[in-house]
Amino acid sequence: MTSNVPKRTLSELASIGLRGELVFCTPFLLEKNPKILGYYRLLLGFSQKAFYVSRYGLSIFKSMEEKGIMSEKATKSLGDLCVNMNKSAANLLEGIGIERISANLLHDLTLLSLGAQLRGGANNQFGAAAIVDVFDIVREIVKHSIVKSDDNSMQIKNAAHRKVLIEFASDPDIVIREEMTSTSFRYVIAIEIKGGKDFSNIHNRIGEAEKSHQKARRTGFVECWTVVNVDNMDVEMAKKESPSTDRFYTLSNLKNKESPEYIDFFNRVVSLTGITVKGRKRKA
Repeated sequence: MTSNVPKRTLSELASIGLRGELVFCTPFLLEKNPKILGYYRLLLGFSQKAFYVSRYGLSIFKSMEEKGIMSEKATKSLGDLCVNMNKSAANLLEGIGIERISANLLHDLTLLSLGAQLRGGANNQFGAAAIVDVFDIVREIVKHSIVKSDDNSMQIKNAAHRKVLIEFASDPDIVIREEMTSTSFRYVIAIEIKGGKDFSNIHNRIGEAEKSHQKARRTGFVECWTVVNVDNMDVEMAKKESPSTDRFYTLSNLKNKESPEYIDFFNRVVSLTGITVKGRKRKA
């Protein structure tokens, strides 16, 4: 066992029939099986998102857990990683009390963290599905003007016979640009979609949308919209938390073509892209 782990702590674990490796990691163990880094991470209560942070230099270890691969940088920093993780592990044991520690408890601690991680993964799935939903809603609005499309983008021709591109992007999620010349665009609409359904986390999601829209504003986008996947959101609160957002929409209302929100969304997409309206005219 590494010298940075107190011998007293190891002795206490041994007295209750537990090996030190159940709590403390060593470079030797991680080199033999890099994937067990995930066990120690979960034991300490860290989600992947919280643990593998670039600014702390920990992102270099992510491939160990996910792929069982150690990069040269990770190998060189393995000792420091173990020292810091073992300090946290020692604090964990002290906080719980050695008399309460058991193999079953350690197992339960990893499951607690795993549950949060799985919820995070589910939220990511909700987010991706919501982005596709909004993209399909836009596609339905402009479908009569589409000249080319694939899974990630649409090209439409507006009434001025200009090319308008509607694309998935990483930040914000969907962007709409009008081609002015072969090398310049008018940045029309930036749409940020927050697909998580957890109402208690809405403040964080609106804050994330604000950061995305600030970036979009700097790029030159005229309109910035935020779509959320929770009902009964306090719009006045949202406006204060994301002043860069011009319009807030709720995904459930956008899916209802008779809702005032959908009609507003429809009219604004038509107006800002400059396409002709086909079929029944929508009223605001």
